[in-house]
Amino acid sequence: MDPSSDAPKPTAKDIAAKYRKEIADGVREAGSRLPAARQLAKELGVQLMTVQSAYSQLRDEGLVLSQQGRGTFVRDPSLPLGTEPGSSPAYVALAEELNSIHDTLRLLGERLDRLERVVGDETPPVR
Repeated sequence: MDPSSDAPKPTAKDIAAKYRKEIADGVREAGSRLPAARQLAKELGVQLMTVQSAYSQLRDEGLVLSQQGRGTFVRDPSLPLGTEPGSSPAYVALAEELNSIHDTLRLLGERLDRLERVVGDETPPVR
């Protein structure tokens, strides 16, 4: 992404693609901070909202976390989505829903085990 005046200015999609590739290639490691949005916008000669949109795309994909007053950081992929401060609200809601589903499945499994024990204790009728 060349910020020179005659080169086309990058779009939010271009900026997100650059950082997505850097994260995938290991150039940006978990916990590393992305450039401040204002500074990056100035360097690239784009509006602040363009960089914020790019960072928002990466956050919605679960690749980065944004923390108010601290910045945007590459997310640790080994941690469950939605559990860290700054997670996308969609992932937080998804994590809560998955926890609820997990609890329900555990309870259903326990009920099934009890039913199988009760049925298994009964002697089948002889024909």
